[in-house]
Amino acid sequence: MYNPAALRETVLIGTGFSMTSSPFPNPDRRSHTPLVGQIGQDLEDRIRSGVLRRGERLPSIRRMARQCGVSTITIANTYLRLAGTGLVESRGTRGYFVIGPERGTPMLQRSIDSMWLLQHAYEDEAPVIKAGCGWLPSDMLFTSAARRALTELSPQKLAAMLEYGNPYGHAGLRHNIRQMLARRDIACTESSIILTHGASQALELAVRCLSTRGDTILVEDPGYCNLYPALQALGLQIASIPRLRDGPCPEQLERMVRRYQPRLFITTSILHNPTGTCSTARNMHDVLRIARQHDVTVIEDDIFLDLAPDGQQTLSQLGGLNAVIHIGSFSKTIGPGLRVGYVACAPDTAQRILRQKMASNLTTAPLNEEIVHNIVSSGLYRPHLAHLRESLMRAQARVCTRLEQAGMQLYFHPAGGMFAWARFGTDRDVRALAERACSYDIMLAPGHLFRPDEQPSQWFRFNVAHSDNPRLFDFLGRMTG
Repeated sequence: MYNPAALRETVLIGTGFSMTSSPFPNPDRRSHTPLVGQIGQDLEDRIRSGVLRRGERLPSIRRMARQCGVSTITIANTYLRLAGTGLVESRGTRGYFVIGPERGTPMLQRSIDSMWLLQHAYEDEAPVIKAGCGWLPSDMLFTSAARRALTELSPQKLAAMLEYGNPYGHAGLRHNIRQMLARRDIACTESSIILTHGASQALELAVRCLSTRGDTILVEDPGYCNLYPALQALGLQIASIPRLRDGPCPEQLERMVRRYQPRLFITTSILHNPTGTCSTARNMHDVLRIARQHDVTVIEDDIFLDLAPDGQQTLSQLGGLNAVIHIGSFSKTIGPGLRVGYVACAPDTAQRILRQKMASNLTTAPLNEEIVHNIVSSGLYRPHLAHLRESLMRAQARVCTRLEQAGMQLYFHPAGGMFAWARFGTDRDVRALAERACSYDIMLAPGHLFRPDEQPSQWFRFNVAHSDNPRLFDFLGRMTG
């Protein structure tokens, strides 16, 4: 790519590069590799080869963007990515400085943790293949209905939607949710449904109301990667229950309940993230029996319920909302930016959650809730869900077959939903492999991200809606070989 010996003749001054040879990266706009990846790799090569030395300042974002002929956002994302590798650091208004690698030490790697997964996936110029992300691609979402709902808002109604809303949330949407739950044989009243700013807020409100700092909360291992830091931020202790193919391990659940006497157990019974499994009826009866015997409240985080067939049983259905708190969301099926979730629970618990919601956020966004209400009431939402389920089932079949052809071993063959859980046939350095995938503009989600303390794991989560790409399978096949 570059001749380090020639580049060492470069003179660096305080405000950045002043070079006589190859002064700035020269990205190729015809390349399939995004500009962030090209420029970042160029700078990384210069740092690792010693052309750019520790303590030297990179050009300002504006200057680098101007010299490379790209946007300032591209350079900002490039510098952020380099900072994630530990090669540079931001020093506020002074700019970005080279800090590594140190001479004589092995090549530094990105800190592949749950925050990396979130930041890396949400970047403006994130990897082309988001095989490890947690949401649907835009062409699978119901964005056309959202646009239609916005255009149908009258000026008077739009003005009303910009005021504070009902603390419970949009009355019409809560009525829609009650009907949707009734079709799943989950009985509740509209006063037992509280709308929230996404499922994450619903989960946080429920946990805050039913626990105190220092309590132990039972969670699944593996499970939702953002749950663990959220609980720790609330000052709560975590004890994990192994997630098996048929649901959380009942024997370990009983042992942990006896040992810690927890107030709460958080589980996903439908299309579990990251394994794609669904709890069996027998497993759910075991969970409910143990919870009932030891006075443990179960929080069922079933944000993927609408992606499951109508006949799929849930803990909320089998145990009722006096024993189970049900959490749902429209983010996965309509659009993540709308951030509309809900919690359905016993009336007294709903009142506690309502007070907590008002204390922390007053109300949720009426405009977003009106859009979702319009979509759900239109008669188009259920056909959209049916089409979405069918599309994901086909994607599961294709991607799981290709993963196995590439030499990967599947934990389970999901019948639907977004996720597949797979590993290589022999143990690998999964962090290094995820790092290498980044250089090919492929975002993988290694299994340690989905464990409570990021314990080692050989597994990877694949989002089948983003993984049906020959480049991904070619990369995995080369890594297998």
